[in-house]
Amino acid sequence: MSLFKKTNAKIFAKPSAKVTPDVVYWKQLGVPVLLKEFGPINYIDFSPVEPYHFAVTSSARVQIYNPVTKLVHKSLSKFKENAYGGTFRSDGQLLCAGGEEKLVKLFNVQSKSLLRVFKGHTSAVHRCSFTSDQTHIASFSDDKTVKLWDIPTETLLNEFISHEDYVRAGATSPVSPTTFVSGSYDKTLKLYDWRSSTSPVFTVNHGQPVESVIFLPSGGIFISAGGTELRVWDAIAGGRLLARVSHHHKTITCLCLASNNSRVLSGSLDRHVKIYDISTYKPVYNIDYSNSVLSLGVSGNDETLVAGTVDGIVSVKRRDIEKMNKTEDKKNKNRINYRYASDKFNISKIDSVVKFEGKYMQSKHDALLRKFQYRKALDRVLVPYISNKTPHVTIAVMQELMRRKGLENALSLKQDRQLKPFLRFILKFLGDARFTTILIDAFNIFLDIFQNHLDRFSADVLDILTKIRNKIQDEEKLTMELVGLGGVIQMLLAASSVTIEKPQTTAALQTMTPSISAQQNLVAVK
Repeated sequence: MSLFKKTNAKIFAKPSAKVTPDVVYWKQLGVPVLLKEFGPINYIDFSPVEPYHFAVTSSARVQIYNPVTKLVHKSLSKFKENAYGGTFRSDGQLLCAGGEEKLVKLFNVQSKSLLRVFKGHTSAVHRCSFTSDQTHIASFSDDKTVKLWDIPTETLLNEFISHEDYVRAGATSPVSPTTFVSGSYDKTLKLYDWRSSTSPVFTVNHGQPVESVIFLPSGGIFISAGGTELRVWDAIAGGRLLARVSHHHKTITCLCLASNNSRVLSGSLDRHVKIYDISTYKPVYNIDYSNSVLSLGVSGNDETLVAGTVDGIVSVKRRDIEKMNKTEDKKNKNRINYRYASDKFNISKIDSVVKFEGKYMQSKHDALLRKFQYRKALDRVLVPYISNKTPHVTIAVMQELMRRKGLENALSLKQDRQLKPFLRFILKFLGDARFTTILIDAFNIFLDIFQNHLDRFSADVLDILTKIRNKIQDEEKLTMELVGLGGVIQMLLAASSVTIEKPQTTAALQTMTPSISAQQNLVAVK
């Protein structure tokens, strides 16, 4: 004897996040290894050459870690006060760092020896960077100045005094050894060319105190971070604003490039690191951390992602390339090509029948439907425990009763007190786009049965019917407003020429469309 088929109760699950190649790629980063330092991690920088050691600047030292063993490879501790902004040169041989001592110090990474000390700032130096010709250092200080130093002669070449507040961010051009940009707490960014004069080439306003700035590899575009926004500027066009990106809800503290300079990473005090596609400036992945992120770094081959937090924790995530390759080789080895499989695989051509040996459990409403007791089945799914917690089950039974043409029989002989749960359920879920169409059909059946006997209902039932009428009118009004809004958005999209903002608006319109189409059916009831 065959088993009775259960009522198909459709569960409306939330749509899962779209799995993109970026999601797969960045999820391959392993479980983080946590390293403890003695103070907040103010800067992280990776060596540009293999094996991609990374320098962690914290407290009164700069520690260089091995990304594979997670152990300290070198420790540069010739600081009397806090050190800031330890940065590698492009050949990985030298490292410069500022600090509270108002000095810029240059180290040999291999011997740990202090090669140069540049004196001239009158306040703490938070950032310093090598120029692309490897012979100069640009330093950015709290004394509101930017200075350019010559490494061979240990002398000051030029000084730029144009900011009105602390200069906490700066970057040198990757293609031009004479060009660099500074970002200040006076909310401005200034681009300099030290060959021309001490005045900036141009000034742009970020709108918030600037915390970080980086150049893209072409040298013609730079990105600034301040407040909750990233702003993209065209240096060649005189500082024209190309894009504004805001996906954090607290101050963005750091920026870095990854994936062969095709992705931008931003870290924030909201404990998130967001990864953006550099071609569209849209976020493609998000990484959560246990505390506010102050610094961020990615190795040249994307194998290692390091983040420093405000509580002195260095989180090291590493992608195990060898393990991934072995897993892929094992999958390919075990994969069978059934088209050319020989008899040695013993592939059976006859389907095997698996006998069901488990205990068959049948719900009470299914048992009542099996016995054609439609009235009791409807009453069963209208009890508060089922209708409130699992409304999709109640909807499924109503749909099954309408398919069997049994809802008329279930409602026809009911009294006032028996109709109240049915009408209350319709009133509660009529505005839910998942159930609107089915509830409209069920309510139409109710009206067909009782339209000539509405005067016999009690005051409570008439009050519920009045509320349903008002709810239908409100939903109809909302539907018309949404349809009008959809038309306005479509007109804006047609006239828009900004390619960066268009996908967001289109996604919002696509999200709104199912609700509009589902609620348009409400007009049929009225």
